[in-house]
Amino acid sequence: MLKKFTLKNYKNFKDEISIDFNNTANYQFSTDCITNGLISKMLIYGRNATGKTNLGKAIMDICNIMRGRVLYMENSVLINADSKEHSATFSYEFQFDDQILQYQYNRLSNQELSYETLMIDGIVIYSCDFEEKLFNFTNLNYIYAETANVGRYEESIVRENEMEEMQQPRLPFLRWLINNIAFEEQSILLKLENYIRRMALITVGDGRTIGLRRERSIFLNRLLEDEEQLKGLEDFLNAMGIECKLVLKELPDGQRELYFHHDRLVPFYETASSGTLALVDLYRKLIPRGVIPSFLYVDEFDAFYHYEMAENVLQFFKKKYPECQMIITSHNTNLMTNRLMRPDCVFILSREGTLTSLCHATKRELREGHNLEKMYISGEFAEYE
Repeated sequence: MLKKFTLKNYKNFKDEISIDFNNTANYQFSTDCITNGLISKMLIYGRNATGKTNLGKAIMDICNIMRGRVLYMENSVLINADSKEHSATFSYEFQFDDQILQYQYNRLSNQELSYETLMIDGIVIYSCDFEEKLFNFTNLNYIYAETANVGRYEESIVRENEMEEMQQPRLPFLRWLINNIAFEEQSILLKLENYIRRMALITVGDGRTIGLRRERSIFLNRLLEDEEQLKGLEDFLNAMGIECKLVLKELPDGQRELYFHHDRLVPFYETASSGTLALVDLYRKLIPRGVIPSFLYVDEFDAFYHYEMAENVLQFFKKKYPECQMIITSHNTNLMTNRLMRPDCVFILSREGTLTSLCHATKRELREGHNLEKMYISGEFAEYE
């Protein structure tokens, strides 16, 4: 599991910001927000333009490292515009069983690394200073990778430097190592790769859910040809408070179309509300994959949702994925309740780029009986906004 994430000099985060999933308090309620001693369900509140979306993209950046492609390509500047430093720092600390893995790298751009290092249980396994062309691979034997042909890797980096005009992305050594060494099944690097492969960022309220109805429906309709998947979507919507019965019909041209089942069939995508479409998009991205996610960052969680539906979705996530680490950003203060969450799992992201849990944002000793929403609205935590 992800134990800690630290970011610096990325977009609006000039100063260092950390999410410490290990920083829990000894609360005896809403224990389903904690897994193996780490926060597994987290809510982040913040005013507009505080960087909630940027924080999610930063956490997910390690997927770009491992998959060899930029998942969230942007034309915007990656480095903080007010900083004199020329690279952004990403630092991850993972815990797998009784081992601690720390992976850190610096980015010059979406395509180029300047530095990379890996530590396991406090031992530096390797470090790569790409700008100074300094490489240290002396402890690869610690992970049984001493047979790695690191000379070939260094040669590839030199060739990339000589062909800068081709703008080839610099190959991270971590990805090269995993792809070129036959590690044993219990290797911590394979555990890391498996965890990262199951990470996902979902933006519920980005406006595209409505604008791409037809394009997205084609893929979903193919999945729904499986009766179990169709029944699964129907049950999911009903669990969210949307009473409906669905049917998939074949049209004369061979295409499938989804309908609400009434005495007269009603086209689903043309008549469903924005909230229903947002739920279907969420279902499309997660449920049918058959892969249990390891980490989910759900951005703009409250978009299009009635407060009761938002509670239903949160409860669904907690029940469906009890061990999955989730960060949900929201403006819905109804979710700020000890009935669903707890003060050490609800955070405020400030305009200055600080992240503070509610239990550390007040001098009061927060207890189960406290009304967190009322305290928030009354300004109890305003100093940290």
